[in-house]
Amino acid sequence: LRKAFRPEFLNRIDETILFKPLMLEEITTIVDLLLAALNKRLADRRVTVLLDKKAKEWAAEKGYDPVFGARPLKRFLQNNIETQLALGLIAGAVAEGNEVKFVVKGDALTMK
Repeated sequence: LRKAFRPEFLNRIDETILFKPLMLEEITTIVDLLLAALNKRLADRRVTVLLDKKAKEWAAEKGYDPVFGARPLKRFLQNNIETQLALGLIAGAVAEGNEVKFVVKGDALTMK
């Protein structure tokens, strides 16, 4: 750090913490948390989004970036689940009270 930053900046840092990369199990737990937040937002429409185990693991592998951590995972789920869900709601393919399951088909998540 001393090579990259000036002493004035380093003096403001209290502690340096190194993080280890997340394991697949931890990333799938984050997927569960993000899905729970999505389902909470959809509660007024009584729509529930589900992913089977394979879909969760696939999303965890595709959405996680070891350099940036789990942050790209949120964008990945927005692009691959929320967009399809929104289009389904607009088109009427998803109605109030529906349970929408996403599965891996080829190299993509699809609504079932």
